[in-house]
Amino acid sequence: MKYRFTLLKSFSVLLLMMMLTGIAQLANAQTKINVKGVVKDATGNVLPGATVNIQGTTQSTTTDVNGAFKIEVAEGSTLKISFVSMVAKTIVVTKNTTTLNIVLEDSNKQLNEVVVVGYGTQKRSDVTGAVVSVPKARLSQLPVTNVLQALEGAVAGVNITTTSSVPGAQPSSIVRGQNSINAGTGPYIVVDGIPLSKSGGSLNDINPNDIASMEVLKDASAVAIYGTNGSNGVILITTKRGNGGKPVIRYNAYAGVENIAHLLEPRDPAAYIQKYADYMSQTGQKQTSPVPNYTELPNYNAGKTIDWVKEVTQTGVIQDHNLSISGGSPDTKYYVSGDYLKQKGVVKGYQYNRVSIRSNLDINVTNFLTVGMSSYFANNNYDGGRANLLNATAMSPYGNEYNADGTYTIYPMAPEQLYVNPLLGLTTDQINRSVNLNGNGYAEVKFGGVLKGLKYRLNAGYTYLPTRVDSYSGRLANTPLGSASAASSETNTYTIENLLYYNRDFGKHHLDFTGLYSAQRRRYFTSTAAATGFVNDELSFNNLGAGATQTSSSYSDRYALNSQMGRVNYSYAGKYLVTVTARRDGSSVFGANTTKYGVFPSAALGWNIDQESFLKNSTIVNSLKLRGSYGKTGNEAISVYQTITTDGTVRSPFNGVSTIGVQASNLGNANLHWETTTGANVGVDFALLGSRINGSVDAYSTRTSGLLLRRSLPLITGYSNVWDNIGKVANKGLEVNLNTRNIDGKNFRWESNIVYALNRNKIVSLYGDGKDDLGNRWFIGKPISVIYDYKMTGVWQTGEDASKQDPGAKPGDLKFADTNGDGKITADDRVIQGQTTPKWTGGITNTFHYKQFNLSIFIQTAQGMLRNNADLNYADESGRRNTPTEIGYWTPTNNNNSFQSLSYTNTRGYGYPRDASYTRIKDVTFSYVVGQNILDKLHLNGLTFYASGRNLHTFTKWIGWDPENSYSTRGSGDWTNNYPVTRTFVFGANISLK
Repeated sequence: MKYRFTLLKSFSVLLLMMMLTGIAQLANAQTKINVKGVVKDATGNVLPGATVNIQGTTQSTTTDVNGAFKIEVAEGSTLKISFVSMVAKTIVVTKNTTTLNIVLEDSNKQLNEVVVVGYGTQKRSDVTGAVVSVPKARLSQLPVTNVLQALEGAVAGVNITTTSSVPGAQPSSIVRGQNSINAGTGPYIVVDGIPLSKSGGSLNDINPNDIASMEVLKDASAVAIYGTNGSNGVILITTKRGNGGKPVIRYNAYAGVENIAHLLEPRDPAAYIQKYADYMSQTGQKQTSPVPNYTELPNYNAGKTIDWVKEVTQTGVIQDHNLSISGGSPDTKYYVSGDYLKQKGVVKGYQYNRVSIRSNLDINVTNFLTVGMSSYFANNNYDGGRANLLNATAMSPYGNEYNADGTYTIYPMAPEQLYVNPLLGLTTDQINRSVNLNGNGYAEVKFGGVLKGLKYRLNAGYTYLPTRVDSYSGRLANTPLGSASAASSETNTYTIENLLYYNRDFGKHHLDFTGLYSAQRRRYFTSTAAATGFVNDELSFNNLGAGATQTSSSYSDRYALNSQMGRVNYSYAGKYLVTVTARRDGSSVFGANTTKYGVFPSAALGWNIDQESFLKNSTIVNSLKLRGSYGKTGNEAISVYQTITTDGTVRSPFNGVSTIGVQASNLGNANLHWETTTGANVGVDFALLGSRINGSVDAYSTRTSGLLLRRSLPLITGYSNVWDNIGKVANKGLEVNLNTRNIDGKNFRWESNIVYALNRNKIVSLYGDGKDDLGNRWFIGKPISVIYDYKMTGVWQTGEDASKQDPGAKPGDLKFADTNGDGKITADDRVIQGQTTPKWTGGITNTFHYKQFNLSIFIQTAQGMLRNNADLNYADESGRRNTPTEIGYWTPTNNNNSFQSLSYTNTRGYGYPRDASYTRIKDVTFSYVVGQNILDKLHLNGLTFYASGRNLHTFTKWIGWDPENSYSTRGSGDWTNNYPVTRTFVFGANISLK
């Protein structure tokens, strides 16, 4: 009986197993349905990156750049579609579910989006510091070689200036005003958690197509976590990573042309001849020829002219091709991309090529261990000899470009030798290249049980950056003996970070702790060999040993930084927020007589007012947060070894023999330590009327003490200056960021983004004696960079008596104000006329959507700044050059009251300060997103076509190439890289393959 029961039980179990197997097979045999669709928000905007998951499984996919997705689903399964800051939606798949149009509603919690902060992420509602995210639209469809170019005017409180448009040149950037006088003031840049700053690399090495997000940390609470690197703000860049699911292949490309945005044209032949005649008349000289130089006369008599600007310029061409693939399984995710950029400049010889490759990988090894890596390779090429635009504008239209044998004439206006042929640089050999090889890895361990919420992460990064700069200038370039040089350098940098995280909720209490111990090291080495005196130019720089005279040099330095940091974020019921941070840094750049370590603490409070009962159900206020912070940061932005007294070598004859000796080089200061910036910030974040209006307002005040300042010394000491910690500067300002949905119709939408930033900068003290530094133009109570000069009131006219006020002045000379009222013009009449940085900046972006068409117009402005304009001072060259048409001159008949006569000599060194304020149509982009029906026929997941233009027009009173640039004048000291702002037009396409 017992045997029968056991047999029956065994048979029942077997039968049950067979039934379960059959059911499983039946389930597996369920109809598979290919579901495709598009995910949009309530206003019709597509949502790229939305997650489409089959509930109860790990199978998922993400939407592409057009919000489209495709996934194979068993009938009866449930799809969950989710997106950050949106209410997730679920849909049960039936046999009729083949095409979906998903609309996700805004969760009305705009502050719930996740943003990157130092060493982690936070919900925006939990952020207590001043953190601003760069609009993602600025990271695509713009023809920029450096991502900072896309930020110009688009982020409140971040002042980006394009001081040079040379291909491959980097813009300058300042966050919330200038905190230092002599030390570096650029923001600290971190890519995927590993510092890019101080590694030798630059943002040219980061392909904009690879960037997923950019955040700018501005106040003390946000940046104190970076300690001695935080006082000038921090820019955090996060690159794209893979998502689980089917591989997604994307190809983005654009190509276009560039031209000079504003041409400062030289005088035409007739005006050039008239200018020379007027010059000879005004200087009382007898004119014996219609042209200044005898070699110009044959061309003048023959009516032969040359347009030198046309000869040295060309239509620029730019193209970029980017191919990426991303995907993976739930446990392994990857992103790989390659990019090729080629730019031919508008001035002949200028070019920039970049090849870059990036690979990001994330692997869930176990349920508690995740490892990953980010690596990239970037090769920058700036090769080639270059034409000289400044010399081209100076040339006579009757000059000679070529010799009889077809080579370039050295002196087109012989016997005039001040200006050489602007095309000579094209005959030189130039190699200028750099490579950035970067590898970062991480391992992350999550603990469970009683240690639930605890996580340890190890970050390690290594950068190898070699450079090569070789050049040869030979006989065709006016170097009769030939001159060659070959320079190479390499920078090795590594970073190791140990991070401990603890994140737990205890009822209504939330605690988030971050701890850090890190070390950074950098080693730099460079060597240069040079030679002159070559028999011919055949070997270029490839055999320096063939030169008669040879020299060599080398240099090496090391840098180290050790850091510890702790940060605690606490919130109660999501309403009341507290952040406390302290970082301790030890830097090798500081002196032996002082501690190399400093502690930089900060604290911040936040109040999510919208979570209070009196606002929680408001239909007007969707989110409202008040925050305030106070803290201290540091700045070590000086080079290494400034605390050490060093000597330099010099070669001098001794008893007829060339001997190496030493001479004073750098006077060290063993007491040197970092600058300290203390700052306070008050801000409010808000979203109103169904989030149709949202933004933030911040007011801040900072004071920097112990400035790293070069103190001038009497030359009798053997040194001209020494670094010291003296002086104080202060900054205060207001920042506004506003986003609005002005029209929100079914087919037509209009959105605006407005940014405004005001900054007031001043020197509080200098040397402790209450006195200004007149030589450096530093004045207590005034901005760091000011214009201190004579105040021009006009031009002395015929019949006016200048003998009392300005003895020696004659008609046509500049007239200056007697500001001190002593009846004469002296150096004491110089006054502060303004600042060289803008008093306020702003930008407005209007984006219009009509069905699948999109138009974005961005206008940028910078107001309240003066700059010296040495373009107005060309008459000082005694009539030896051509001058721009826009720059007039005084004659006895025209009585010009704005420009001096041609005979005027600027003996006072007047800088010609002029208003450099401007408003610019910065970029316009028109795009078309191809519809899903057409995509299906083309077997594509997404396709967008666009046309974009940059620097389309500038409204300004400035006379010159552009008010931003610093290249166009002799006063800049750069006669070589005179390169104007360019206007760019490109056509591009973003393609996503199935």
